[in-house]
Order: sequence, then structure tokens, then C-alpha cells
Amino acid sequence: EGNEPGDFTKITYRELLHKVCQFANILRSQGVKKGDRVSIYLPMILELVIAMLACARIGALHSVVFAGFSADSLCERILDCGCSLLIT
Repeated sequence: EGNEPGDFTKITYRELLHKVCQFANILRSQGVKKGDRVSIYLPMILELVIAMLACARIGALHSVVFAGFSADSLCERILDCGCSLLIT
């Protein structure tokens, strides 16, 4: 479910697993490995859930930053956690 009452997407567990595995492989190809820190800066969409689960799947720590934050706030959070990748 998204922010708006009528905003929703239906997906099966099989489709979700497929998308999570695909994204985990993309993260690995970008050099993300177990123990790395990843920041996620997305609104409430399906891709946010996929990114979080993909990070968990490969053992990367993830930090979700609310998409309404300013660029300065996002920068502070990235520097504080020492993340190696930002997903937007």
C-alpha cells in the first residue's frame, strides 16, 4: 500500500522472491557484500520493500531514509552510517 488510499500493488510471493533475487544480484554486481551499509531513499513503493529484502538477503545493513527529507539531511545520514551505496 502506498501513501494514497487507492495506491496499492498486488504481487505473489514467487514474484516477490524473483524480484528480490534479481535486485540482490544487482547489488552484488555493484560490489555490495555482507556487512556493507546501504542507504535507501525511496517513497512508499514496491521497490522499497524489494531493496530492503535484497539487502537482507545478501547480509548488507540497510538504512531507510524518508523520501521527504532534504538533500542536506540525506547527506548527514549517509555520512553518519558510512554507507557504500545509495538506492534512490
